[in-house]
Amino acid sequence: MPIPKKEFGRTGHLSTRTLFGAAAFGDVSQDDADRTMELLIANGVNHIDTAASYGDSELRLGPWMETRRADFFLATKTAERTYDGAKREFERSLQRLRVSEVDLIQLHYLVGEAEWEVAMGPGGVLEYLLEAREQGLVKYIGVTGHDVAIARMHQRSLERFNFDSVLLPYNYPMMQNEIYRAGFEEVLSMCKARNCAVQTIKSLTRRPYLAGQRTHRTWYEPLTDQASIDKAVHWVLGNEDVFLNTVGDITVLPLVLDAAHRFEARTPEAEMQALMAEWEMEPLFV
Repeated sequence: MPIPKKEFGRTGHLSTRTLFGAAAFGDVSQDDADRTMELLIANGVNHIDTAASYGDSELRLGPWMETRRADFFLATKTAERTYDGAKREFERSLQRLRVSEVDLIQLHYLVGEAEWEVAMGPGGVLEYLLEAREQGLVKYIGVTGHDVAIARMHQRSLERFNFDSVLLPYNYPMMQNEIYRAGFEEVLSMCKARNCAVQTIKSLTRRPYLAGQRTHRTWYEPLTDQASIDKAVHWVLGNEDVFLNTVGDITVLPLVLDAAHRFEARTPEAEMQALMAEWEMEPLFV
């Protein structure tokens, strides 16, 4: 069956619920990127999420955006906190992506108190992005982050500005943290009330890498067998209010897409508990 779709918040865009997390293009050849793009198109994926700081990702997407821009909702991110820095970085992103505009620009990893004040204040990145929106360079503005603290910071960000999307971690092990779970649910409630899209990351986290045992381009050890990926993906998709940003490794990506095609219902609690025990799963952030 086709991968489910859902309106991406108030944008009205009917996005596949598995958004392509283009961090996976940070350190791959153009040939590998081309094969992956063909895979995404074959699977109907129509939403791409990249960032200025994702290595060569924007460059790898550029040839495809130049010719197939209309086929994708295109999102990128800026990690700059000031007006001038964000302007320079976003203009560079447009050049690298070979486009004149993007659908969504996001304040990348906005977690720290001091940088939050700069970003949201006079002369900050938000001031520039509002100007870029007026100029037609971007349609929508979002905010992203991870760590346990991000749920609280997203609440603060949403109270300051009516963002069109948020992005934060969401997987079964992390939701066993009562503090994070309460914060996540509050963010979700705020977003539902505002019709703000909720993107989730780290769905396949098994645990932090053990020293010297990095096996994938993800910065956490991922689940890698189809049966386990099915359970993790179906658990996330079982929350009908969120999107799942795919894994940051192109070798694991096909398994995620395969799982998404077969989604019917959320993985039961008992099966997720058994999965945690079997793979000794741990939260990535504590």
